[in-house]
Amino acid sequence: MLEATVNAFKIHDLRNKILFTLSMLVVYRVVAHVPVPGIDTAALANLFNSQDVGQILGVLNIFSGGTLNQFSVASMGVYPYITASIIMQLLIGIVPRLTELSKEGEQGRNRLNQYQQWLTVPLALLQGYGQCVLMKSAGVLPAFDLFNGTDTIYSLSVLMSLVAGTMFLLWIGELITENGIGNGISIIIFGGIVSRLPTLVGQLAFSQGSTGDLNILGLALFMLVGLVTVVGIVLIQEGQRRIPVHYSRTVIRGQQVRKQTGSSFLPLRVNSAGMIPLIFAVSIMIFPATVASFLTASQTPWVRDLANWVVAFFNPNTLQYQIFYFLLVVAFTFFYTTVVFGQQNIAENLQKQGGSIPGIRPGQRTNKYLTDVLNRITLLGAFFLGTVAVMPYFAQLITGVAVQGLTSTALLIVVGVAIDTMKQLEAQLLMRRYEGFIH
Repeated sequence: MLEATVNAFKIHDLRNKILFTLSMLVVYRVVAHVPVPGIDTAALANLFNSQDVGQILGVLNIFSGGTLNQFSVASMGVYPYITASIIMQLLIGIVPRLTELSKEGEQGRNRLNQYQQWLTVPLALLQGYGQCVLMKSAGVLPAFDLFNGTDTIYSLSVLMSLVAGTMFLLWIGELITENGIGNGISIIIFGGIVSRLPTLVGQLAFSQGSTGDLNILGLALFMLVGLVTVVGIVLIQEGQRRIPVHYSRTVIRGQQVRKQTGSSFLPLRVNSAGMIPLIFAVSIMIFPATVASFLTASQTPWVRDLANWVVAFFNPNTLQYQIFYFLLVVAFTFFYTTVVFGQQNIAENLQKQGGSIPGIRPGQRTNKYLTDVLNRITLLGAFFLGTVAVMPYFAQLITGVAVQGLTSTALLIVVGVAIDTMKQLEAQLLMRRYEGFIH
């Protein structure tokens, strides 16, 4: 691996790609420390230390790379773009025009990406406004009020700063994708999470709080659970079922020539949904508690009591929350995998290319067979994702160590981005006949 790293820096264009990616990450971290004008830093610190809202903001803080607790211009990160990409994935299977664009090759993908970027702007405005209202209620932005004539200009400047920060990060991500190594958006999220590792390690090492003692046993157990989780993520993310595919032969000038399409097997991944089910499940689990938290101070007794019960029921540190979280992750894994598989039209494409699965008739029979196989292997992937989702909770119960921000979603992002980036470097090295990282 060290030799492969040295070889990567010996190649001029590959070295430039790596250095460009690192330089863009430096720019991102500089922007991440530019605060929104007019914030109350003391009120912001109290907000993140509160029990009611701290857990909710902690999830959003993952995607912002730790910038939300500073409320910088990049505090929304690329989360609006992620939301837009999820919406577009679902709309492709519903809107006929989008379905046609998804089948038009690179030109269609570019147009879909453009629509996705346009959708990011209103989503960023909506999320930015929600964050500003939350910050105003906590005293972080006391002067924010779009509908008050004296505060409108200031409020618009704060809102536009947040949207501009998100679009700037999106632009940096596209530059990394075009001129660097790896997927730019994923690299941005990866860089934000990794930048918080020193703080997380400090929380792990000195988790006893007021006593200041080093929790050696709890630290060792937590690291062991984390290592097992990472190994499991790698195995499941890379696990696949290979379906053999035979291609018909055509006669060209008296010779039989096999149609070539790349490989003689069809890989079906154990976890085709990635981290999307976790994002869906977290968003749904957070929503009731977020709405109820604004009603806990209601003057109506039954509304106040109901709001307090909802907040307590959807507390992430309770067993019932983790059970519902597990079930939602499993359900969304099957749902998202089914939607994406249906959009790919694998059976139809195989039939057009003259390919067939041995013993299975082309067309509907092939589609049913692939669907049955995918459902069986997705069952393993879904239960694994659900286990990874609730793993931090049980690790905290066993070890007594709680680290805010070190969640299953963060681990999936870090491991997934690291694997994808390593694969791209591997391909670049093998293309130039150098020994790669894995081989």
